[in-house]
Amino acid sequence: MSGGDAWRGNIKARLYERVRARGFESITAFADARPAVPLYALADELGDDDVAAVQVLSGLLAEAEQSKRVTRFVRDVLVRLLSQSLPNGWPAVLDDANRFKVAKALGSWFAYTPETHKERVDRAGDVLLSSPPPPGWFPLGPDDELLRTLLPDEGA
Repeated sequence: MSGGDAWRGNIKARLYERVRARGFESITAFADARPAVPLYALADELGDDDVAAVQVLSGLLAEAEQSKRVTRFVRDVLVRLLSQSLPNGWPAVLDDANRFKVAKALGSWFAYTPETHKERVDRAGDVLLSSPPPPGWFPLGPDDELLRTLLPDEGA
């Protein structure tokens, strides 16, 4: 198959077929069973070149909107981006190379965030840069204590 196969057919049906074949009722349940796994790796697991990371992201957002858990989704996306860009955790020193890795993760996070949460994510990113977490900090999931402090659930 070619990478273009991800855009053929009924994408939503394919995603649900794949997660159900793995014993999950939703894309969120599938992703939750794999905390801190980058989106591209989730897509690779679901399809041999016929599922794209952005499709997984879109499915996760749709489910988060339905269940009114968008803030948790937003934290989850950050965790997955940090695991991709900073696999050894938050750097002790923000030299040029590490600054780029952090900026890449935070920039992608902002880009993938729905409009309803962009302002909150922008502020949270500023806090992470101005008051960095301890060296080696690596959130294991969207319910990480620091992330919940930076981006509490709605109504919290």
